[in-house]
Amino acid sequence: MNEGSRLKVASADVPPVRRQGGGIRALLTPGTVGATAGFMSTFTLRPGEYMAEHYHPYSDEFLFVVRGVLQLRLDGTDITVEPEDSVMVRRGMRHRLECVGEHEAMLVAHIAPLAPRPDLGHVDTEPLPHPEEAPPRVGGIV
Repeated sequence: MNEGSRLKVASADVPPVRRQGGGIRALLTPGTVGATAGFMSTFTLRPGEYMAEHYHPYSDEFLFVVRGVLQLRLDGTDITVEPEDSVMVRRGMRHRLECVGEHEAMLVAHIAPLAPRPDLGHVDTEPLPHPEEAPPRVGGIV
């Protein structure tokens, strides 16, 4: 099986990207498994850490909290999300995540449909914690 046709990706094999805050691992993507309808990633945030506000102009984002307590800001409204909570972030909706619990938080996210190009899929609306880092790699075969 060649790289573009594999179906399994181990989280440990994908280094976290900290550009937007926390650690983002783009796991099942067009680049890793040839996904055509969307992609899946995980986020980890340490207490006090946040993912900068952004929106997706072409995609909805489906979030599932595995562990930890987070404050999620959706278009300026704050909600608390806890383990086993799910949230749908509609396309175009600004959103920001912050770990407000005492322990690390982990979420699973699925974004669909894909933007026409990876560089069009994500728009930052506040300064990034680590702008010097490259964004997560979603498109193209790795």
